[in-house]
Amino acid sequence: MAICEVTGKGKMYGHNVSFSQRHTRKVFKPNVSKRTIVINGQKIKCNISTSALRTLKKKGLVKSPREMADKKSA
Repeated sequence: MAICEVTGKGKMYGHNVSFSQRHTRKVFKPNVSKRTIVINGQKIKCNISTSALRTLKKKGLVKSPREMADKKSA
């Protein structure tokens, strides 16, 4: 199921509108990926939307794998 475990984002319904203005039903799904996140030293596997992942990285709550590797080598 395409639901973000952090933000609760799920599928939304709408219409696909063609050039002739014909409306057909469409499902908009969030971009969800299964990631392992390190929070407070604990590794947690969860389904998280990419927008939520970017926000957590921006706030400094989640470190990227590259930052973790740089930290270990230093």
